[in-house]
Amino acid sequence: METYISLLRGINVSGKNKINMADLKALYESMGFLQVQTYLQSGNVVFQTQNAQNEVLEKSIEAKIAQQMELNITVIIRNGFDIMEILERNPFLTSSSDEVMDKLYVTFLSEEPNEVAVSKLKDTQSGLDTFIQFGKEIYVFCPTGYGRTKLTTNFFETKLNLKATSRSWRTVSALKQRV
Repeated sequence: METYISLLRGINVSGKNKINMADLKALYESMGFLQVQTYLQSGNVVFQTQNAQNEVLEKSIEAKIAQQMELNITVIIRNGFDIMEILERNPFLTSSSDEVMDKLYVTFLSEEPNEVAVSKLKDTQSGLDTFIQFGKEIYVFCPTGYGRTKLTTNFFETKLNLKATSRSWRTVSALKQRV
């Protein structure tokens, strides 16, 4: 058995794409996943299953949500090892103070972007907010807060032509504790 984390994009935001976490947990259990637990109301689900490819899990969960809940939701999967690696390589984590932690975010991409797209993306950086891309993640530092940044999930999806979802550093750290 391997532990996976699924990150659902854009649920329970401003009253849109409403999904009850108990219903979401039941959906995962109906798919045969074990030790299913949700975290917060934003679509973070930790579960266990036999080793599977992330892409296969993503598509099957997306299809089940569409069928059962009539919602078209992007699902991005990482395994427990991925989460540990993501936490270890954050280039902005120079302090564990609350002030720093509250300004760090991770954007999870559906796949690794091509180098040309990333190069063009780097040319768009301006202001105090900054990001660094490693593999299928983008680490974002927002000194004035995420609510004021232009480096949003939509920004990265548009510029990279990929699906994405973002989580605060605190959420990613909390998910590690559940793996």
